[in-house]
Amino acid sequence: MKLSTIALACIAFLLTMLNLSPAQAWIRGSVNLFAVLPPGSTGPEGLAVGPDGNVYVTTFGFNAAGGPASGPGQLYVFGQNGKLIRQVSVAGSSSRLLGIGFQPTTHALLVIDFGNARVLKVDPNTGLSSVFMTVPTAGAGLNALTFDAAGNVYVSDSFLGIIWKTVPSCPPGGCTATAWVTNALLTTTGVPPFGANGLGFNKLGDALFVANTGNDTVVKIPVSGGTPGTPAVFVNSINGADGLVLDSDDNLWVVANQADEIVVVDSTTGKAIAKLGDFNGVDKEGVPHGFLFPASPAFSKDGNFLYVSNLALDLRLFDQTFKSVDSEWTAQVKTYTISRITARIPPVGPGSGNPD
Repeated sequence: MKLSTIALACIAFLLTMLNLSPAQAWIRGSVNLFAVLPPGSTGPEGLAVGPDGNVYVTTFGFNAAGGPASGPGQLYVFGQNGKLIRQVSVAGSSSRLLGIGFQPTTHALLVIDFGNARVLKVDPNTGLSSVFMTVPTAGAGLNALTFDAAGNVYVSDSFLGIIWKTVPSCPPGGCTATAWVTNALLTTTGVPPFGANGLGFNKLGDALFVANTGNDTVVKIPVSGGTPGTPAVFVNSINGADGLVLDSDDNLWVVANQADEIVVVDSTTGKAIAKLGDFNGVDKEGVPHGFLFPASPAFSKDGNFLYVSNLALDLRLFDQTFKSVDSEWTAQVKTYTISRITARIPPVGPGSGNPD
């Protein structure tokens, strides 16, 4: 039975009176292609912006065509215009490099050598490296790193469910890290099979937020005088919560690697206040456009942009049962990319359009 024009108008009036507006949509903005890795590169994972404003990227050692690559791992440095400045091999490393960051007090570049379960101090000009941090426990899956206000180093362990800690500067031969927090909320039995991942402190330093990729959660660890409290799930349902960074207002910008988007979360309420970006296909040259299995975010030095590495990882390289909705797309990738979006939180708008 068809409703009359008058009936439809009455329904619309009632919805208005009840304050039930039409469906609201996220204004996702545009994902711009910032940089393209050279031919033969593997998927980019770790990403950091240096004191010079350049973008530093490490690769995870897997590509769709050849599967796992052999070492040493690679470091790429891009200028603020997206042009490649240099590529260096990280001496003494495995091919599987993950999180990177510049130590805030010494400006040393630290690189996680996932394949060897250690953190390296790397010369970004030559690739020469030395061991900065090791862990005393076998089976570690070191993934991402961050720093507190004093420059202490914190490293997430995706396999053991530990946040490791060490001091700002380590002697020759490196430091042995201390297990700062160990908790089941930092482990996972999900897919992807990585628990604790991206992490970052709020401005007051009284909370550390940790993404758990396989559980689709962000875990909050309260901190008092440098001592951690009991971890608790802060928010659920971020599909493949991977890299994480906080802005100047303490909002969490969380990379959802299985949803190809950035979810911005209010760090006081857990409310999603923006969903940014999307996947826009793989072209005939094998170049992904938009986000495809995005991994690590970092703000530009002026805070106007967010850079994001597109790992474009086919999880079936690890296990055929790990097929995801992006697997057929990631299998087509021949060239790997870094994306850039404007670091602005747009209002939630009516309708379903995605204006530029």
